[in-house]
Amino acid sequence: MQTNGAGFTTEELGGVLRQYNIAKIQQILPISAGNRASPKLILITDKEKYLLKRRPKGKDDALMVGFTHAVQSHLQKKDYPVAGLVPTRGNGPTALILNKRTYELFHFIEGVRCDGSPAEVIEAGRQLAIFHKDLADLESDWKPVRQTYHDSGSVRGHLRLIRSDKQLRPNGALESSHNLQKTADLLLTHYNHSSTTVNAMGFDSWDGQIIHGDWHPGNLLFADHRMICVLDFDSVKTAPPVTDVANGVLQFSIVGVRPNPADWPAYLDQAKMTQFLEGYREAGFLEDVMLRSLPDLMIEIMIAEAVLPIAATGYFGHHSGLEFLQMIHRKCDWIEENRTLLLDAIFH
Repeated sequence: MQTNGAGFTTEELGGVLRQYNIAKIQQILPISAGNRASPKLILITDKEKYLLKRRPKGKDDALMVGFTHAVQSHLQKKDYPVAGLVPTRGNGPTALILNKRTYELFHFIEGVRCDGSPAEVIEAGRQLAIFHKDLADLESDWKPVRQTYHDSGSVRGHLRLIRSDKQLRPNGALESSHNLQKTADLLLTHYNHSSTTVNAMGFDSWDGQIIHGDWHPGNLLFADHRMICVLDFDSVKTAPPVTDVANGVLQFSIVGVRPNPADWPAYLDQAKMTQFLEGYREAGFLEDVMLRSLPDLMIEIMIAEAVLPIAATGYFGHHSGLEFLQMIHRKCDWIEENRTLLLDAIFH
């Protein structure tokens, strides 16, 4: 039997909550946003609110979870705005493993999503730089593999799967689409060109450190134009910080018009790009060669984020895989055609 339609059974939830020493629960509310494989609940007690999360399979490895918790604890000790993990009873571990599933309980933070204003975009860039600075001295016995969206064999493999004659759609039908094949080929060309360009700049020699791995507006909470919490540490990894910056620049400058990606414009919001980098420069530093790599890294990450779900299902969320990839291709073309314009904004 499900509880509140949130993916937890009554028995499961009861077993989990018995492991924590929290006040009597007054109300339980489901959260529908985020990864469906990782259900979440808001627990309202007479003293405090909490967020309960069950980690998805594949992201519940004990070493990886322990590492992400060490990252959050390290940031909390430096007064960086994180939610804070709740230990199990008797000041036990913050990761609860029960019946071969992994659970986390967080203090709930009241905040709002980024409103896109210059003040909040600048703040998002500034806080990413502080995030990098605060984690630069974290030592851990276990370190994640240095692997990103850059020059990824997995990304190329998914593109080849998409362009094959065996593109599987959710209804089980096999689709052979000339347009899909053509778009996948064009994206592979873009991806290979950008990977080669960044490698020629010396990417493999750039120092790596712990990065967030998924810095975008949906993972940040604000109050009065200040970031009060960063969310979702499931993608933390070791990589050159510029890969985080490229993702942030892209996520805050990309322009989308709902509901149909076919209607999304190709251009990026250069003002927001400049604002994000202005914020990053307030607290951090990137060498000029790394800044020059941003257009190509943005091309790589756009492609990388799109291809995995489309290769698996034929869709990106509720969007047609073909229309979404064609939109990505238009944006990649625009970045390539406006490289000089973007570099002028980056070095503004």
